[in-house]
Amino acid sequence: MVVSDSTKVPVRAAARGNNLDDVRRNNLSAVLNLVHSSGAVTRAQLTRDTGLNRSTIGALVGELVSLRLVDETEPDTTNQVGRPSLMIKPGRRAVALAVNPELDAVTIGLVALGGQVLKRIRYDTVRVPSVEEVVNIVSAVVAGMRDELDTSYRTIGVGLAVPGLVRASDGLVNLAPHLGWQHAPLSEMLGRSLRLPVYAANDAAVGALGESLFGAGRGVRNLVYLNGGASGIGGGVVSNGVLLTGESGYAGELGHTLVNSDGLPCYCGANGCLETEVKRQPLLDALDLAPHRVDDLDDVLRERLADPAGPAPELVALVHRQLDFLAVTLRNAVNLFNPQLIVLGGFLGSLFDAAPERLQGAVARSAMLGSRETARISRSSLGRDLLMMGAAQLAFAPLLADPAGVLTA
Repeated sequence: MVVSDSTKVPVRAAARGNNLDDVRRNNLSAVLNLVHSSGAVTRAQLTRDTGLNRSTIGALVGELVSLRLVDETEPDTTNQVGRPSLMIKPGRRAVALAVNPELDAVTIGLVALGGQVLKRIRYDTVRVPSVEEVVNIVSAVVAGMRDELDTSYRTIGVGLAVPGLVRASDGLVNLAPHLGWQHAPLSEMLGRSLRLPVYAANDAAVGALGESLFGAGRGVRNLVYLNGGASGIGGGVVSNGVLLTGESGYAGELGHTLVNSDGLPCYCGANGCLETEVKRQPLLDALDLAPHRVDDLDDVLRERLADPAGPAPELVALVHRQLDFLAVTLRNAVNLFNPQLIVLGGFLGSLFDAAPERLQGAVARSAMLGSRETARISRSSLGRDLLMMGAAQLAFAPLLADPAGVLTA
């Protein structure tokens, strides 16, 4: 399945077409995109943001309501003066399935428009799952939800967030080294099994998309996202509101920037890559946390570093070492992309929270003057739902581009 169009962040304006059908389709798309990315808007806000008149907005909203893509609800009128305006919110009828295979689990989500995560199922695996096992797991989970999906929802498609290089033209997983996959047709196999369109992208690119639409990067036109997980470190770059994909969809591999010339060998063939020097497992080991307790990393790390008797010197040294290497990559990202915001997800967010001033100071001291004045660093605000929300966006992209056309096809 082609995924390149799904990486575009919606433009907050009404598009113009060459004929009446194109105009209506593009205006309907513009309104749905605004409701989808905003979560809740009034007709007055839609009129202002699109530049369309009130009667046109009324007709477009009415059509979206009839398609069950949005709902109109009474607003909270507490302390309100004047006539209240109906609130327009993303509906829960149209849904996408989101899938994230990892080293130790396959996570499946059911996501509605507006980034509403309705269900999230983590299926732990006893070993690194093969492509066939991922297809079987997802198919079994979906089969268990079949009655609910058929009676309560309209499933638009499937979005895959894969920790590896995903070819944009057809969703082929060209290389997922930590999973041991090469030239894996996961999208094709899953599409045949579920009989749904499947769209795939790198997990960090999906994370960048989710953050830019619904998270810490909402409203930010230029951001860099880095995610740290069991499969290493990946990155995604949003430039002027559009996710950079590169020629084949492989852009954003910031985990393979050089941070230590005397570093460890990396599977990519180089030495001292970020993801060989900054890893989650040493942190878990230092805190005596098993991998399935990764959600406790924030709390345990904060508690150990705030120990009244003083934190263990080995733990402090490990945190500082990893932060210093991370700063090298962030400096390079600032110099290359001049982002307004850098968002850190996964265990990188935990590292940042452990000593934010250390990371911010290191980047500020070494990045170019003009860039460091505009770049700020934040951690992901969407937590474990981020990849579900971002992957669903891949599947929703055709619907957002042509709401009536997709639902009536």
